[in-house]
Amino acid sequence: MFKKGVNMLELYVMESCPYCKKVMSFLEENNISYSKMDISNRENYDALLNLGGMEQVPFLNDTENNVKMYESDDIIKYVSKL
Repeated sequence: MFKKGVNMLELYVMESCPYCKKVMSFLEENNISYSKMDISNRENYDALLNLGGMEQVPFLNDTENNVKMYESDDIIKYVSKL
């Protein structure tokens, strides 16, 4: 399901990361569609570095609005306003 105004959210994560789990839980509880980009996959890891420049997760890439950000609380605040 897509929330109004949200067409393509890519969330770069590591499954064992509690901050990633926090963001994923929020997105799922609020029926916000996103693509989970697990950085254990080399292609996703390389994409994370190209997009954000740091080995930090969670990282959100909103391709529709050209917004990129780190930090779980910032990501949740941002997507809650979409």
